[in-house]
Amino acid sequence: MKDSSARHRIVVLGGGYTGVMAAIRVARRTRRHGGHVTLVNPTARFNERLRMHQQATAQEMTHLDIPTLVQGLDIEFVQAWATALDPEHNRVTLASDRGVTSVDYDTLIYAIGSSTPTDLVPGADLHAHTLNDPASAASLAAALAEIPDGGTVVVGGNGLTGVEAATEIAESFPSLRVVLLGRDEPAPMMNAKARAYLLGALERLGIENRTGVEITKILPDAVELAGGELVASDATLWTTGFMAPPLAADAGLEVDAQWRIVVDPQLRSVSHPSILAIGDAAAIRRPWGVLHGTCQSGMPSGAHAADTVGRLLRGKAPKPFRFGYVHQPVSLGRHDAVVQFTKADDSPGRFHLTGAAAVKYKETVTRSPSTTYGLSRRWVIPIAFLARKGPRQIG
Repeated sequence: MKDSSARHRIVVLGGGYTGVMAAIRVARRTRRHGGHVTLVNPTARFNERLRMHQQATAQEMTHLDIPTLVQGLDIEFVQAWATALDPEHNRVTLASDRGVTSVDYDTLIYAIGSSTPTDLVPGADLHAHTLNDPASAASLAAALAEIPDGGTVVVGGNGLTGVEAATEIAESFPSLRVVLLGRDEPAPMMNAKARAYLLGALERLGIENRTGVEITKILPDAVELAGGELVASDATLWTTGFMAPPLAADAGLEVDAQWRIVVDPQLRSVSHPSILAIGDAAAIRRPWGVLHGTCQSGMPSGAHAADTVGRLLRGKAPKPFRFGYVHQPVSLGRHDAVVQFTKADDSPGRFHLTGAAAVKYKETVTRSPSTTYGLSRRWVIPIAFLARKGPRQIG
């Protein structure tokens, strides 16, 4: 076997749902064509973002680790933070407990994810919790445990993350008052019946669902709304907005307003083609707009990026990415859920699931990544089994 320095160096930045999928698949796609894969992530623990609201309520669960997920393949795992990207010299600077080092690449797969920014509203960085990582979820769990009966938890932002967090908190801490704040009605992507079910679940759990409001400041013990109203809060969770890390923007790559790398139909950076971007960190344009970051779209984009690298190493032209949405599963605590089946463009279809059937469906979806990784270590799963095909990525 060739020394790794003589092989095509493929570096995958980010060990989330998308990055692990890309690393496993590209290792298989390039093993006979000189590929050497390095997977970089700040922790060895796999961050199950689909369970972050469960972690925020201190629920017991089994944690996955990245080396186990990629075992059996020619993948070198490096536990470190990417602190700088040098696309002119194909180099990434890394920092870890052992100090600062670097890794060189011939192809970089950028799967670094995104997070909820805390600089959009004054005080959010000082007084609000987020669900950006296990540490922030654990911080919220500790805060919730200290709130006395009758205390108030405010969830800022009523998107799906906010809804899942609010329902989980209300179910786990029935003695607390939970207030969900947002500009619009929750679940605008659902049909009328599915949305009515979700709103009914909020009411059943005693959640105060306030819409048409704008948060202007977060204080140590309250949330200030436009107009000056104060909503008392013993703990505030901030779930509004998303941004990719500034790593690519700082390196001079073409990015969008959320610092996502702008990619071509094959998922290559339009400014630096040796870099492929996937998942939350990529601005993947569809006929109806840019894909929103979810596991549902992230894993297929990771698989496609791996296929693109494999085709290039075999001297073949890469194919354009194709994807269409299938569903929007939303947990409403541990004992209820709603699943909206969608059209390829994520608009609501006619059918939805509720109650026990939806709970089973949502749990199956949440568990599916680790199962998919296990299968992918042995076989190259057709992308058609990972997602609806949908229209082509547009340039």
